[in-house]
Amino acid sequence: MPHITLGASQLTCPSETLLLDSLLQANLRIPYSCRQGICQSCLMQSLDAKPPALAQVGLKDTLQRQNYFLACRCYPEQDMHITLPNQHGQSINAVVTEKRRLAPDIMQLTVQANGLNFYAGQFINLQRADGLTRSYSIANPPSPDNTLEFHIRRLPHGQFSNWVHDGLAIGDPLTLSQAQGSCYYLPDNPAQPLLLIGTGSGLAPLYGIIHDALAQGHSGDIHLYHGSRDPDGLYLTEELHTLAANVAHFHYTPCLSGEPQASGYAQGRAHELALADKKNLKGWRVYLCGHPEMVNNSQRMAYIKGASLKDIYSDAFVVQQAE
Repeated sequence: MPHITLGASQLTCPSETLLLDSLLQANLRIPYSCRQGICQSCLMQSLDAKPPALAQVGLKDTLQRQNYFLACRCYPEQDMHITLPNQHGQSINAVVTEKRRLAPDIMQLTVQANGLNFYAGQFINLQRADGLTRSYSIANPPSPDNTLEFHIRRLPHGQFSNWVHDGLAIGDPLTLSQAQGSCYYLPDNPAQPLLLIGTGSGLAPLYGIIHDALAQGHSGDIHLYHGSRDPDGLYLTEELHTLAANVAHFHYTPCLSGEPQASGYAQGRAHELALADKKNLKGWRVYLCGHPEMVNNSQRMAYIKGASLKDIYSDAFVVQQAE
């Protein structure tokens, strides 16, 4: 009979009994709703054993790779140490190694942290000494020097972002959470065309995903559309133009939605331009990062144009009050 560990709680779960039922019978507070694997409210993660295949049906491949599963579909086959999403792992100590201004309101923050496993495009909680914490996406693939890069936009009343821009110094400590999120690249289909759409600092995860894909030998076309109202909101343009010039299957389109600008920019909203250019997205993998309205509209439009829901990955940047 499989033994299940959840935090400080331990229980046995007969192989013919659903894990969700065993957890509820043990008076453990587990979120759930439909009990059919549709709502995914009961999403959990195994920290050791591979979950049963049935318990992963319907989940994105990036979640399956991290041993996420649905408790309402799980008949345990072996002992498992499980956790609810985002409630596992110890914090990681990091140190600031570089600050680089990418745009008037965008700072690239580079930190070094040993013992942290991540994929480019995931997000991490950054915490300063007084406990103030904010989430930012990782803008680079894993590297031998154990560095992570973040693109942090200054917000008018942003406690954390203003501190990063003005107060945080090289050599200062930060505390990091474990990496989270499913918006990243997997090398399972290297010929698959990729469409990446981002606004503002939503470029950060996409920039990392692109470099990760190329480093792993992705051969399919990669199309990036990055949008802003004015040129100050676009950044890393020189690096991306250079990449497009050197990599034949990478294509970069900077987009401006404000007043008509000088040549070199596509005029309009990034997601509208991108999806107008692509008549049929069947077989494509789509990444959407940035403003929630853009992400939601693009998800719907990409699906209408033929993209499978399992191939649409998104990261909506929700700004907290007094961030």
